[in-house]
Amino acid sequence: MNIRTDILLRVYLSFGLIVLVAVAVLVKLFHLQYVEGDVWRAKADSLSTRYVDVEAVRGNIFSNDGSLLATSVPEYDLRMDLLAPGIEDNDIFYSKVDSLAAKLSAFFGDKSSAQYSRLLKEARGKKNRYYLIKRDVGHQELKQIREFPIFNLGKYKGGLIAERKNKRILPFTNLAARTIGYKIPTENVHVGLEGAYGEYIDGRSGKRLVQRIAGGVWMPVNREIEVAPVDGSDIISTIDVNMQDMAQRALEKQLIASDADNGCVVLMEVATGEIRAIANFTKDTDGKYREKFNYAIAQSAEPGSTFKLASYLVALDDGKIDTNTIIETGNGTYQVHRHTIKDTHAYGTVTVKKAFEVSSNVAITKIINTYYKNNPAAFTKRLHALHLNEPLGLQIPGEGNPLIKTPESKSWSGLSLPQMAYGYELKLTPLQTLTLYNAVANNGKMVAPLFVKEIRHLGNTIERFEPRVIEEQIASPSTIGKLRAMLEGVMIEGTGKRLHNPLFPTAGKTGTAQMADGAAGYRNRKYQSSFAGYFPADNPKYSMIVVVRNPRNGYYGASIAGPVFRELADMVYANDLNLQDDFGQMRFVGNTEPPPSLKGSKAATLRVFEALGVKTTYASAEPLQTIDTIKGIAFSDEEIKEGVVPDVRGMGLIDALYALENSGCRAQVKGKGKVIAQSLTAGQKIKIGTPISIELQ
Repeated sequence: MNIRTDILLRVYLSFGLIVLVAVAVLVKLFHLQYVEGDVWRAKADSLSTRYVDVEAVRGNIFSNDGSLLATSVPEYDLRMDLLAPGIEDNDIFYSKVDSLAAKLSAFFGDKSSAQYSRLLKEARGKKNRYYLIKRDVGHQELKQIREFPIFNLGKYKGGLIAERKNKRILPFTNLAARTIGYKIPTENVHVGLEGAYGEYIDGRSGKRLVQRIAGGVWMPVNREIEVAPVDGSDIISTIDVNMQDMAQRALEKQLIASDADNGCVVLMEVATGEIRAIANFTKDTDGKYREKFNYAIAQSAEPGSTFKLASYLVALDDGKIDTNTIIETGNGTYQVHRHTIKDTHAYGTVTVKKAFEVSSNVAITKIINTYYKNNPAAFTKRLHALHLNEPLGLQIPGEGNPLIKTPESKSWSGLSLPQMAYGYELKLTPLQTLTLYNAVANNGKMVAPLFVKEIRHLGNTIERFEPRVIEEQIASPSTIGKLRAMLEGVMIEGTGKRLHNPLFPTAGKTGTAQMADGAAGYRNRKYQSSFAGYFPADNPKYSMIVVVRNPRNGYYGASIAGPVFRELADMVYANDLNLQDDFGQMRFVGNTEPPPSLKGSKAATLRVFEALGVKTTYASAEPLQTIDTIKGIAFSDEEIKEGVVPDVRGMGLIDALYALENSGCRAQVKGKGKVIAQSLTAGQKIKIGTPISIELQ
């Protein structure tokens, strides 16, 4: 084959290949256009438009007295349509844009007037219909911004686009923060009431059609929402704001004094199981105590001596002992299975009641080991009958699992029975222990702890939660009576006598347990101090447990956990007017000096004065100041005006925050007690969101 023929052959082959490729391209185009055309056209549409969720307004969480514990406030991302109908004419836009820029600069203070003007003009030049001006703008701020030049042309003509989002806030900041909780849907994290009742609180999202524009930004196709969201329902909790505040202050003070790792306190209403206060604090890396973990419901640990109540209950109810049965504790040691059990002191020969009051480890170990060593299952079955091996089924997630061994347990040994007698080789959470003490206070009826009373939507009740009875009678009335007498004896003659208040009777049990420390076991000498009880002992209304872990300045339950019980019980007793029997004899008449009271909520003060029999006259709203008059105590009111600094000196923190937030101030708080100073002068006019510092003492 000559060169010419070879060249021609190559040309023909190349031409044929080109023809084949062209035919293939035409076939593919035909296939795409006529066979798969609908699919690709739909996909193209989905890439340029889509529906997005519109967040519903989440429901509120209220305290037992109606105070807001958690709520949602609107915040807005502000954008601008630079080609809005009202500013299509260049003359109108350019005649007003500098005025708008000056207003934005003065209001936000983040850019100069010239910068705002240049950016707005550049956005108009690019025909930007979705220009971002500012994120996270408050509702009160938005109301003022709507009056700015151009924006005041109207909802659509002025081009202002306010995209609402909801910001979750806790009006009382860290008050019951862990119990209120939070949720992170993307990480499947559900904590506290927010997490447990998200189905109700979240509401139902709406839908809005958006379109992708230059820069990958998605802009609403129209200003209206296609499918309106449904607002969430409100949760009415059992928490009492004042009791919660008292509990947190008492616990934090003692944690600081004892230099402990962490601690918790729970206050429960005896008859209903309603939790009035629950506080949990952890020592952070900076030495401050913060709510980071709910120890009260989640921390399963060996309870130590507070568990002796269960052991004595079983032995008494089984008829093995009575309160006057004599127990020989000798020199305070007891050898069992090559293990020595010790008392803190040598108590010698004591009655069962006395052994309980002084918290003798030897006595309860001897009792349980003597009567149940040949049949340990009889003891553990009774503990199971008390439901101590079962979770309480709380309304909030994260409950720790209890552990009550049986002879069938793999870890059971000859030492298990005597160890369990005084609170080792078993695990309970503080709230599970409290539920047992509450049952004794409740004459034997065991009720489950309750955190939520009611769910409401638009003010209407959609679900109500009544007290849930776990066991109608955990022991005979005779046994319950004996246990109550023993618990009262602890506070009069036993380990809790330093906690006794002569004004009202209390009942309880101290607890001191060594904590296992990982692989080191019990060698590191870390302790858990606890106290569980109830008050008033003669007619119990509240039960309480306090647990403090790894205190460094002492470790006995009476000296570490006990003071929290005493302080909180005293404050609750003083503030619960229904527990006071002597108000009927107290009278303040004529021009008698009025009882001292903080400047603040008139409604709260009137309730106290009414209970005291103080005659009052008053005019209108709150907050108040008291003025002595011949005819009674009159109340003068200070009106709270939005944009005007109120005078909060003399108020407590809650009332001060109420007044400041309603006036538009953002409060920064220092100290505790009542307000003695404020950084802004009362009557001064301010912008919404202006910070103010208040000092309490």
